[in-house]
Amino acid sequence: MEKDKVKVNIVNKQKAEKIPTGIRMLIRRACIAVLKMEEFHDSAEVEVSFVDDKQIHEMNLQFRNIDRPTDVLSFPLGEDGVYDINPASGAKMLGDIVISVEHAKAQAEEYGHTFQREMAFLTVHSMLHLLGYDHVNGGIEAETMREKEEAVLLQMGLTREVTFLE
Repeated sequence: MEKDKVKVNIVNKQKAEKIPTGIRMLIRRACIAVLKMEEFHDSAEVEVSFVDDKQIHEMNLQFRNIDRPTDVLSFPLGEDGVYDINPASGAKMLGDIVISVEHAKAQAEEYGHTFQREMAFLTVHSMLHLLGYDHVNGGIEAETMREKEEAVLLQMGLTREVTFLE
């Protein structure tokens, strides 16, 4: 997977949290790492938006009929491996990822790991959704998704920093 074959557009649409230096590069690395793991060899485009809890709450209500904020929303443009093609670039348009930066910061604190790991996790999780993975019904699909998430994060050097005491 060549970096120039993957275009990740990142737009910050929130003012609640400052975006630390390096986060945009981390998001791009996470997207590329998932595509590499999934042996996705075509040119690809992904849109990533940073929003606040209020914005993601509105989107969650509008698109999922769930009346509360969430950490990340995925809007896949493809189905069964078939994607729209950007006529200008010839790249497959995978879809949109919307991350609540406020939620990500709170979850990083709650889970005891870095904001960077949380942002990378949410990106990897959402990228898998864009590629057709789902966890809503639990079971083997959810387990497969979790294993892939951890494999990508491990490959990126973002291991779990927390050890659970028995």
